[in-house]
Amino acid sequence: MRYGSMLIVGSVAVASALATAVAIRPEAVSEDTPPMDRLLDEIGPLDLERVALEEEEEEPEIINPEWDLPATRNDRVDFWIDFLRGPNSEHTRLWLERSGRYIPMIRAELRSRGMPEDLIYLAMIESGFSPRAVSSASAVGLWQFIAATGQRYGLRITQHVDERRDPVKATRAALDYLQDLHQRFGSWYLAAAAYNSGENRVDRILRQRAGGRRGDDALFWRIAPYLPRETRDYVPLMLAAGFIAKNPEEYGFTDLEYHDPLRYDEVEVPGSTSLGLVASAAETDEEAIRELNPHLVRGATPPGGSYSVRVPRGAAELYAANIDRVLEEERERLALVAAASITHIVRRGETLSHIARRYGVSVQSIQRENNVTNPRRIQIGQRLQIPGAGDAAHQPAEVAWHEYRVRRGDSLWAIARRYGVTVKELQSWNNLGSRSLIRPGQVLRIQA
Repeated sequence: MRYGSMLIVGSVAVASALATAVAIRPEAVSEDTPPMDRLLDEIGPLDLERVALEEEEEEPEIINPEWDLPATRNDRVDFWIDFLRGPNSEHTRLWLERSGRYIPMIRAELRSRGMPEDLIYLAMIESGFSPRAVSSASAVGLWQFIAATGQRYGLRITQHVDERRDPVKATRAALDYLQDLHQRFGSWYLAAAAYNSGENRVDRILRQRAGGRRGDDALFWRIAPYLPRETRDYVPLMLAAGFIAKNPEEYGFTDLEYHDPLRYDEVEVPGSTSLGLVASAAETDEEAIRELNPHLVRGATPPGGSYSVRVPRGAAELYAANIDRVLEEERERLALVAAASITHIVRRGETLSHIARRYGVSVQSIQRENNVTNPRRIQIGQRLQIPGAGDAAHQPAEVAWHEYRVRRGDSLWAIARRYGVTVKELQSWNNLGSRSLIRPGQVLRIQA
């Protein structure tokens, strides 16, 4: 394949897309955008010269210094090297620095299986080495598993735990998957393409375009024109990332501040225990515990039996010495809160802001007490503990009501605006559904 002609259609367009749309977000953001995400959507509108892809193969140059995969170097790979070191350099630097945290762990797992260690760079182009990466297709984590594939390879996915975000368990699952794909196709390039695009698609294209052959990395370049655009660039981008990561200074990446390698101890924690309590027992900060356990998506261990939680290396003994005391103090605190709190049952139209104002407490205190992460997602009938509301100072005020008789031409919106309330509040106070009609002469109750 003469890949120089392909650059106009594929590579330039992809570069423009990635330069503006696929950068990994800063570390403070709870979810990161994977490098490959949104790529196809951005290509379409660009007005670029169309050049037909030639079906003749041109044997790519294969070089192999310090590689245990065939280190192909062709126009396609060179384009991506130039892109990663040029328009994308700021984000490439971030990915390289993050790699320091995860490469030692991934390399050790690859080595123990006898797999090529250069498969590390799949994780770099999949997620930028971010366990928090979430794609528009709901692929999650360091290795970008969709839920079905993650569960097929043993990853637990519930409302409390998403092991696709667990860098250790997701790495083992991803390598299991890649081993299965290599066994099926006999080529790591084809296994990588299948990892991105699906094994059945690669299998079908091999039958259609290569007579069903397999077992040869060169077959990837032969079938590349018939793969989806993202997959067509998947192996070249992986190779480009590898060339840069192996010799970053050569490509202009100097003074890199690599993240410290992932190191931790594991401790057994009772179910439904917040990571803040784990941090207190381990005498560290909660963010350090969350960083080591990104798969605990609710900031607590799942309900039920004990659960293994990672703590900073050397903190296991501190945790063991402190956890009983910390849990007892928490039980005492909850008992005091319960004595000074009341239970509020959410009614139709109520929001946390409305409930907090009624009891004279903060929205944040209600969220903390009830482990509500999204204040917009409370449900009718949900029981909320209102901390401090048992005190006389926080008792709900006696509610005064107005009565309003509906006149011809009135609407709920107009009445709500007149009295400074919301339509949802009017509906809640008067047991009206979202599609209920009001009629002249009807009496509505309106809270003063």
